[in-house]
Amino acid sequence: MKPKDRILKGAEELFFKYGIKSITMDDIAKHLGISKKTIYQFYSDKNEVVETLMIQNMKKNECEFQQTAEQSANVIEEVFEMMKHIGTMFSKMNPNLFYDLQKYHPNSWKLFIQFKEDCIERMVEDSVKRGIKQGLVRSDINTKIVARLRMEEVEMGFNAQAFPPDKFKIVDVQLALLDHFLHGICTLKGHKLINKHKKVTEEE
Repeated sequence: MKPKDRILKGAEELFFKYGIKSITMDDIAKHLGISKKTIYQFYSDKNEVVETLMIQNMKKNECEFQQTAEQSANVIEEVFEMMKHIGTMFSKMNPNLFYDLQKYHPNSWKLFIQFKEDCIERMVEDSVKRGIKQGLVRSDINTKIVARLRMEEVEMGFNAQAFPPDKFKIVDVQLALLDHFLHGICTLKGHKLINKHKKVTEEE
């Protein structure tokens, strides 16, 4: 692994475990067993490390989301695969990570918001349209509006005032919001498929 990539990997491990605010460049250097001077050969400060990691993870997530959409038999299966991905991703993260990102690294947070609006919103709208063609999503909904609604739900899930981190786990909040969204847009056929995936039996 190249030194530049090794530094990013080490920083990400620490950020995921302890959050961003509490980690210094000294901590990253010590974690990797290198000098801080070595880190500064590649990154000017912690902000640049955080921003580079953000860009790297956004590209990775975009590829994974696209792959999930292409490999899923239908939109319901796609969403449940996404739930697994979200659950795995957030379970590895310190709950303070996203709050630290918003408060102390606004430029990186802007990149996340831009990625959410430019990429994820488009992918959600495409998924909803596929769901309509498959008869699993209601045909009377406005795809652009529900895609934007989904984006607002994601952002709301990171709102510390709405969901204080000492009372709610980010992963639980995000999965609950996604489940609520899915039930709101699906047809009866879609709901039956949801119940099948969740192994739920209910009377019609």
